[in-house]
Amino acid sequence: MSEGLPKGMADIDTLCINTIRTLSMDAVEKANSGHPGAPMGLAPAAYVLWTKFLNHNPKNPAWLDRDRFILSCGHASALLYSLLHLTGYAVSLEDLKNFRQWGSNTPGHPEFGHTPGVETTTGPLGQGMANAVGMAMAERHLAACFNWPGHDIVDHYTYVMCGDGDMMEGVASEAASMAGHLGLSKLICLYDDNDISIEGSTDIAFTEDVGRRFEAYGWHVQEVGDGNDVSAIAKAVESARAETKKPSLIKIKTQIAFGSPNKQGTADAHGSPLGEEEVRLTKKNLGWPEKMAFYIPEDALAVFRKAIDKGAAAENNWQTKFSAYTKAQPDLAGKWADAFSGYLSDGWDAEIPRFKAGDPPMATRAASGKVLNAIAKNLPTLMGGSSDLAPSNKTYLDGTAEFQKGCYEGRNIRFGVREHAMGAVMSGMFLHNGIRPYGGTFLVFSDYMRPAIRVAAIMNLPVIYVFTHDSIAVGEDGPTHQPVEHTAALRAIPNLTVIRPADAIETAQAWRQALKTNNGPVALLLSRQKLPILENSNGENGLSKGAYVLSDAPGKPDIILIATGSEVHVCLGAKDILAEKGVSARVVSMPSWELFDKTPQPYRDRVLLPEVKTRLAVEAGIPMGWEKYVGSEGAIIGIEGYGASAPGKTVLEKFGFTAANIAEKALAMVNKRA
Repeated sequence: MSEGLPKGMADIDTLCINTIRTLSMDAVEKANSGHPGAPMGLAPAAYVLWTKFLNHNPKNPAWLDRDRFILSCGHASALLYSLLHLTGYAVSLEDLKNFRQWGSNTPGHPEFGHTPGVETTTGPLGQGMANAVGMAMAERHLAACFNWPGHDIVDHYTYVMCGDGDMMEGVASEAASMAGHLGLSKLICLYDDNDISIEGSTDIAFTEDVGRRFEAYGWHVQEVGDGNDVSAIAKAVESARAETKKPSLIKIKTQIAFGSPNKQGTADAHGSPLGEEEVRLTKKNLGWPEKMAFYIPEDALAVFRKAIDKGAAAENNWQTKFSAYTKAQPDLAGKWADAFSGYLSDGWDAEIPRFKAGDPPMATRAASGKVLNAIAKNLPTLMGGSSDLAPSNKTYLDGTAEFQKGCYEGRNIRFGVREHAMGAVMSGMFLHNGIRPYGGTFLVFSDYMRPAIRVAAIMNLPVIYVFTHDSIAVGEDGPTHQPVEHTAALRAIPNLTVIRPADAIETAQAWRQALKTNNGPVALLLSRQKLPILENSNGENGLSKGAYVLSDAPGKPDIILIATGSEVHVCLGAKDILAEKGVSARVVSMPSWELFDKTPQPYRDRVLLPEVKTRLAVEAGIPMGWEKYVGSEGAIIGIEGYGASAPGKTVLEKFGFTAANIAEKALAMVNKRA
């Protein structure tokens, strides 16, 4: 570092901006991997936002009323890491030098929970935009629930920075449409309009008028014609902050890799280091010391580090306001503590229905709706909805309002037919803190939100997905609406807990398990058709272990039947048929592979007796994965292709999901072994 402006440097703004550019450029160059172009083009906008507007405390990244900043174009991570280091977060210069290396604090794309100051994991384009919408929704909801006249303890902005790639992704369009409908005026998007993507100029595939599109969504739209004009950028941000009825888009015309003599404005600078010689030429062009890597002028650092004192003062001021709030509204302050603690409030499960054998048959989706509403009465942080399927998913909270423009205190969210956005918005809501989100759709449409589920699993977010219509029993709607491969596909996502309950009792416990899970998302797979409530259902004790013995045979069984969901009932019928033929069977309900795999080996051996090699798994989906539980001498009854359009009962019968067919298969296995 050195004092004063480098030779030829006109002003402190330019000095600070070029500090961001060269730090980002050097980090990518040293790693020999990364994306230098976007950070170099976005440096002026980032500088303006982070030094003049962003309300944050580098020494306490978790301060509750901070502004949120999301880098949706996560490939530009060198920009974010440079900003975090310069403004005083726990990101060292050494961290910048270890960009993209093993064990580094600065991974290739921003990772929530890994790097201080990173609000969400980004990289898959467009999802950061939807995360930001979720955060903005959370801010508005919590403000409506907790603010009191003279005591605005929730009052912050959500800023998202995105690029052309984000704007092309459908999830961003879904989320932007939703934000406009909801009038999320404290959401501000800075759009890096640089006309470049990996393949070249964006006009080879992307020629729409983005500004007019966002105006049609109901956004306040501004354009800054010169991405280096800090005054124009600041003025646009001020105007966006003054807008009180619409979210804001600031379309900033930038040049990728600004300052690079040979790569500025070209696709070459998007995803590859500039190269040693081009770095030298760029520094020369910017009036920077050519042979000094990771050079930070002290004058620039002093400007950025003002964020430390400024942030501490802002948080102290908020703490003073919150102390006054606590005295004025002690009941609300107590609810605030519950909401932001991350713990379940006392009595949250007190009114969960106690289902029992003898009650009328009930679809597990219907049981889920009853349980959800019972929990919601005592867990005010529970908030969610469905992708236009609430009557079918049973996800509507009775007796509470809808979250809409002018009614942000509502807890029922109308996500519309926007599954991908719904998944990413839910993640943003949880990341904000103070809300426990859930969202529902048909299981077959989980494909539409799979990328958001995967990123939520990477971030360990305990969001809850309610997937109904879980098998070919959907019936008449046919194979397009009958999930076959989806259960296996969800199970393939690391850190996602999949639960497919067999009856209302297991469904109640599935919700208990989901809400007690705090280290990853949970998917509940629920039936459309009515199912009997099991006589010996051990949901309360067994579901948390993933599997349990539902119905046993005297002595050592000849065969173990393993099933999930609606197929458990059919296996019980097969057990009775087998008993008539002198064959003893144990029926195991296995609602969750993931939970079962976490139990100690002795428990697993008690459920799936190692000495009983004859095992038959039954599930109305593809057989993939069941080999782990049936072993080399076992078999699986599943579906190898797609379903068909007919009444659900008929479809199940035609595909062999009958007690008679299961018993026949089991008997053949036992006789063969004998």
